[in-house]
Amino acid sequence: MHKNQKAIWGWALYDWANSAFATTVMAGFFPVFFKVFWSHGANVNVSTARLGLGNALASLIVALMAPILGAAADKNDTRKKFLILFAYLGVLMSASLFLVGKGQWVLAVFCYCLGAIGFAGANIFYDALLPSVTGRDRIHYVSSLGFSMGYLGGGLLFLFNVLITLNPSWVGLPNESEAIRWSFLSVALWWGGFTVFTILWVPKSRNTAPAGRLVDMIKDGFGQVLITLGRIRRLKMVFLFLLAYWFYIDGVDTIIRMAVDYGLSLGFATNDLIVALLIVQFVGFPAALVFGKLGQKWGARKAIFLAIGIYILVTIYGTVMSHQIDFYILAVVIGLVQGGIQALSRSYYAGLIPMGQEAEFYGFYNMLGKFAAIIGPFLMGIVGLIARRLLMPPTPSPEQVIEIGRLASRFSIGSVLILFFLGALLLYFVDEEKARADLNRL
Repeated sequence: MHKNQKAIWGWALYDWANSAFATTVMAGFFPVFFKVFWSHGANVNVSTARLGLGNALASLIVALMAPILGAAADKNDTRKKFLILFAYLGVLMSASLFLVGKGQWVLAVFCYCLGAIGFAGANIFYDALLPSVTGRDRIHYVSSLGFSMGYLGGGLLFLFNVLITLNPSWVGLPNESEAIRWSFLSVALWWGGFTVFTILWVPKSRNTAPAGRLVDMIKDGFGQVLITLGRIRRLKMVFLFLLAYWFYIDGVDTIIRMAVDYGLSLGFATNDLIVALLIVQFVGFPAALVFGKLGQKWGARKAIFLAIGIYILVTIYGTVMSHQIDFYILAVVIGLVQGGIQALSRSYYAGLIPMGQEAEFYGFYNMLGKFAAIIGPFLMGIVGLIARRLLMPPTPSPEQVIEIGRLASRFSIGSVLILFFLGALLLYFVDEEKARADLNRL
C-alpha cells in the first residue's frame, strides 16, 4: 500500500473504531442497561432523571474542556499523543462497564461520563490530524471516507451485538443481560484494536509548532474563545444562527440519547427498542445524502426547517404512541432527517461566516455543538419528576403507579418540543442578505 494511502486508511479507520461507542454504548445498550440493571428498583421517572443528569454532566465537561483541547490540537507533537490518551480512556471506561454491578448506578454514570469525555476529546485531535494525511485537493473526499467508515463500522458491531443479545445461546451466554455486559467489552476491544492502525499509519502533523506548556494551552484556548466571541458579536446573523442551532441540535441529541430510555419507561420490550436503533443507523446514511440533494434544490435553510418540523411531529407522535410498531415508524422517520439536519446546518453556517476565518468560526461552532444535549436530558428528567409528583395520589394503587409513571414520561419527552420551537423561531429571523451585509462592513 502506498504510504499516503496507508495514512488515509489509518485515519479513516479511527472513525470505524470509535463509532462503536456511539452506537452500542451511547445510543443503544447503556440506556437499556441503566434503567433495568444499574437503576434496578428505582421508578421509571427517577431512572430517567439519573440518566439525563449523567448525559448532561458528560456533555458539560466536554464542552468546558473543548477550548483547552482545541489549543492543544494546534501543537505538532501533541495531536497523536492526546488522541491516544483520550481514545484509550474511552476504551478503558467501556471495558469498565462490564464490571459494574446491579444497582450501582453512580458508578455506571461515572464510567459513562469518562467514556464520553474520552470519545469526544479524541475526536478533536482526530479532526486536527486530517491535514496530515491528505492535501487540500482531496480533503473533502477523505473526510467523507471517515464518515462513511464510521457508519459502517459502528453499525456492523452494533448489529452483531444486537444479534447476540437476541440470541445469547449462540455464544454460550445464559441471558440477554449477560450479552449486554459482554457488548460493552466488545466495544473496548473493537475501539482499542482498530485504533492501533491509526497509531501506526497516521503521521504527525506537518506543523512544526512546539507543544508548549499546559498553562499556555489553557490561556490560548480561552483567549481564542473570547476573540471569536468578540467577532461574532459584530455579526448578528451568525450569533442568531448559532443560538438557533444550539436549541434545535440539543433537541436532536436529546432524542438520540434518551429515546431508548423513554421507550423502556412506556413498557416496550428491550429487543424492540434495539431493533429500532438499528433501523435509524442503516436508514440514516443514505438518507443524509438524499437530504443533502434536497438542500441543494431548496436551499439549506428551508431544508433545515423541514427537518425541524419533522422532529416536532416525531416528538408529538412520541407523546401518544402506545405500540412497538409506533417506535419502528418513528425510527424510520428519525433516520430520514437525523444526518440531514446535522450536515445542512454545517454547510449553511459556511455561508454566514467570513472567508479566510473558517477554522476559527468552525472551532466555535463545534465547541457550541458540544454543549448540545445538556439542556434536553436535564429538562426531561426534571419535567418527568415534577409531573409524577403532581399527578400521583397520596395512596396510589400498583396500577396507578405504573400508569402515572408512564404519563409523566410522556410529559417528559414532550418537553423537548420547547427546544425545537425555540430553534425554529430563532432560525426564522436569520437572514442571509443581512449576513452578507454584516460581512461587507467588517
